[in-house]
Amino acid sequence: MNGWHAIASLFAPFAVLLLGVQLSRDDLFRLLPVLIGLGALSGLFGLLQAISGGNPVLYFYRITNNGSAVGLFANRNHAAALLACLFPMLAAFTAITFGSVDRQRSRQILAAAIGIVLIPLILVTGSRSGLLLAVIGLMGAAMLYRQPLTGRPVRRSAMQWKFTAAPLLAGVTIVCLGLLSLYFSRAEAVERLFLHSAGDDGRAQFWLIAVDLFWKYFPVGSGSGSFVEAFQIAEPNRQLDSTYLNRAHNDWLETAVTFGVPGILLLVVALVAYVKKGYFAWFCADPLRRATVMARMASLAIIILAIASAFDYPLRTPTMMCIFVLLTLWLAESGRLHSRVEDISGVER
Repeated sequence: MNGWHAIASLFAPFAVLLLGVQLSRDDLFRLLPVLIGLGALSGLFGLLQAISGGNPVLYFYRITNNGSAVGLFANRNHAAALLACLFPMLAAFTAITFGSVDRQRSRQILAAAIGIVLIPLILVTGSRSGLLLAVIGLMGAAMLYRQPLTGRPVRRSAMQWKFTAAPLLAGVTIVCLGLLSLYFSRAEAVERLFLHSAGDDGRAQFWLIAVDLFWKYFPVGSGSGSFVEAFQIAEPNRQLDSTYLNRAHNDWLETAVTFGVPGILLLVVALVAYVKKGYFAWFCADPLRRATVMARMASLAIIILAIASAFDYPLRTPTMMCIFVLLTLWLAESGRLHSRVEDISGVER
């Protein structure tokens, strides 16, 4: 039954894939602001959860990290992973030139404000791995960002104040909300980052048992969705209590346990494809192409999710699976051949 549940969980990302491959390049790229908005919405809910002190009305799942800023997720680490992915997304959003100079400046100001407030929001989640992901996201955004081209004629709006005052006001509001999140958040959410060692949650012990399970069910694995039952069979008596381990908290390792050698081979194929596409985007593709900027951003976000999967299971959630599908579509776009190539200023050449 758990195997069928695992298959059913793939319906949502598969639907996104089927719809995504039918979209034009412009429509596919227009989804970037949607993802940024989704991440900002999750961060806003996390802020409200921190301010409320764990009001159950603001949590959407029965089993969740109560008292933590989990946003739209049930797990603090998943919420932090999405926020970390926003850094390269914001860099790509501001590096692509379109619209008037005023609109371009408005996007830069708004993106900068969101980027500044992401750090305190990640701190409020209480996710230790979120700090590492945030550093990687910031470094990736610095690598990706470049000053938008302004060589082509652009329209200046007659109502210049309308396009400059609005993002300024929005930016100030976001920064103020971020400061409030730090001030009103529960002390435990921040202290957890510094007062507990990385091994206090028992992950290292879980991983050692999972390695033993891999060899026990070698070479075909224990089967899809069977990790909970397989772990309970091998769980030491000293770890028995009223709770159960739902995941290995290392998706790379859990894939090896449940799918064995075939799963490892699929991961290797995926890694080879990623390296091939990523190398082309960073070292071979025209850096002035909008598709190249989006592909580089997608490669950075995929790295963030891959590292997050070494400490948790973000890609087991429907939302993150759908986001991952969009990232792979953006990454693949840089290698597509067109009779007309569009640069990041929106001019076909």
